[in-house]
Amino acid sequence: MSRNRQQTKLIIISILIVIAMGFFFKYYPGIGHQWFNNYGAAIFYEIFWCLFAFGFFRSPKAVIQIPIWVFILTCIVEFLQLWHPPILEAIRATFIGKLLLGTTFAWWDFPHYLLGSIFGWLWLEKIRGIDDAKKSKS
Repeated sequence: MSRNRQQTKLIIISILIVIAMGFFFKYYPGIGHQWFNNYGAAIFYEIFWCLFAFGFFRSPKAVIQIPIWVFILTCIVEFLQLWHPPILEAIRATFIGKLLLGTTFAWWDFPHYLLGSIFGWLWLEKIRGIDDAKKSKS
């Protein structure tokens, strides 16, 4: 039980760090702000969803599958930005909807999604490794 609790703490702390960094990148006003705002934040978006899913699915197999599914689903969401039915436009008009669904399709997002998914996988591996190391010491 303490193993699960420790892993939960690591996931929550990681999510808080990723959210803070994602917002920092999204609203960074300095040099290179266009890359940070448009693409750098996408990397943290992917890592966030990997961590979020890992909160529910924590098996060693999930560590590999989660980043793959996050990448696939995020690519689908990116393609949905080409579609503008009234319901999606209403969702995108809200702050949360804009953050979650985006507003503008860009091919250049895909490599950043891939990079974010790879970093997400590495982050999940690290959480699992820290937790396994603490487990073996007990």
